Amino acid sequence: MDKKNMTYRDAGVDVEAGHQAVELMRAHVRSTYRREVMGDIGGFGGLFALGKYEEPVLVSGTDGVGSKLKVAFMLGRHDTVGIDLVAMSVNDILVSGAEPLFFLDYIGVARLDPTQVAEIVAGVAKGCQEAGCALLGGETAELPDLYSAGEYDLAGFAVGVAEKQRLVDGSRIESGDVLIGLPSSGLHSNGYSLARRLVFDVGGFTCADVPPELKVTVGEELLRPTRIYVRSVLPLVQAGIIKGMVHITGGGFIDNIPRVLPSGLGVEVIRGSWPALPVFGWLQALGQVAEQEMYRTFNMGIGFVLVVDKTYVEAVRARLADAGEASCLIGQVTVGAGVTLV
Repeated sequence: MDKKNMTYRDAGVDVEAGHQAVELMRAHVRSTYRREVMGDIGGFGGLFALGKYEEPVLVSGTDGVGSKLKVAFMLGRHDTVGIDLVAMSVNDILVSGAEPLFFLDYIGVARLDPTQVAEIVAGVAKGCQEAGCALLGGETAELPDLYSAGEYDLAGFAVGVAEKQRLVDGSRIESGDVLIGLPSSGLHSNGYSLARRLVFDVGGFTCADVPPELKVTVGEELLRPTRIYVRSVLPLVQAGIIKGMVHITGGGFIDNIPRVLPSGLGVEVIRGSWPALPVFGWLQALGQVAEQEMYRTFNMGIGFVLVVDKTYVEAVRARLADAGEASCLIGQVTVGAGVTLV
């Protein structure tokens, strides 16, 4: 290589591709804007007018998509992982009772393909629309020495707000309260290191295979986007009838539910109290995975849990149904500690 007149592009970074990517994603970003958004895409910082609250508490969360991205790389499909990215963070801040206000994303790529990046951002925008938040800003970094060719990584950051008196922290939970489970769409975005090992290494499947247990291709099953629960749950929070909430993510039932319980309390989870999704039984059989490990790794078909007083159970389920949200009674709070499967 000629050592004279070297450019950034010679080092693997294409600035013009970055400009093209911004233009391709501009409409997707604008489609998420709320009335509080000030300015437009392209600034050094995103501006958001908070509005009027009595005692606003900002709630923030950050997450990624993890090794589920490996499946997107295998399929060459990039329009759904952005939904996962948004879901992981907005569902987390929803646990505190926060309304998501805005979202920021980070995309690190080996080589900046404007069309690919626009596909990713289209998914992020769709997730923001589902959550009712604005895609306020982001960063795309071309790092050829850090990522393998054709691969990328995603990180997301959500900021929401709750009135101080409406914060949900689990402190009012007591023995006898009921667990209401909201269905997942499948694996969501957790446990993929184990799932990929079971499917591709142990089972020897490809993304194009259609196992009889699934009735869809392996790729379609593994890329199902994570559900976003904001629109169905937030009105219940604002009504003040939810004592605690859990986002079932990494750690599954076993590690996540105890995080919201006061000291001295545990829960009993009733196996079989919600419709089983075929993917979990299929994965378990592939590797003869122990039940406890399944519940510690995967969501097992429940993506979000509400803890409510037993006197409000029917009212909560009725309001969920009116919002188009299915629900199941999956257990109760008990004196003790941890999660007991019964």
